[in-house]
Amino acid sequence: MALIKFPTKSLNTDAVNPFVNTVFDNLFNDNFISDRLVSRVPAVNISESEKSFKIEMAAPGLDKSDFKINVDKNLITISAEKKEEQVSEEKLYSKKEFNYSSFSRSFTLPETVDYSNIEAAYEGGILILTVGKKEDAIIAKRLIEVK
Repeated sequence: MALIKFPTKSLNTDAVNPFVNTVFDNLFNDNFISDRLVSRVPAVNISESEKSFKIEMAAPGLDKSDFKINVDKNLITISAEKKEEQVSEEKLYSKKEFNYSSFSRSFTLPETVDYSNIEAAYEGGILILTVGKKEDAIIAKRLIEVK
């Protein structure tokens, strides 16, 4: 027996209710769900110079008071929390992407770190930590004579 496929009429759902399709398209095609499933942690650059390590963290939209930096043994933890401001004015959002969640990042420090020489600054949305090295870890430059 042969199966014969009959042509089906396609229903133009935009003509029925264009608002419903727009809402569902936004829900499923505009990263509406996937954005909320991804953990949002700031990007970090770590560099090393002769006398120190530098940790740069891109964390725009925060204040200096939002950060907590803890050092425990050889682990440095940088965390921040910003609370969402409650506004009494009722707004109807078509899309709301501002994220006021907290984050925490930890890094293992090498044995060459001078724990008494750690400084932090926050400027232009970048948190910069400068972690000094111990004096005996700093390699002295010298000229070696060839005999």
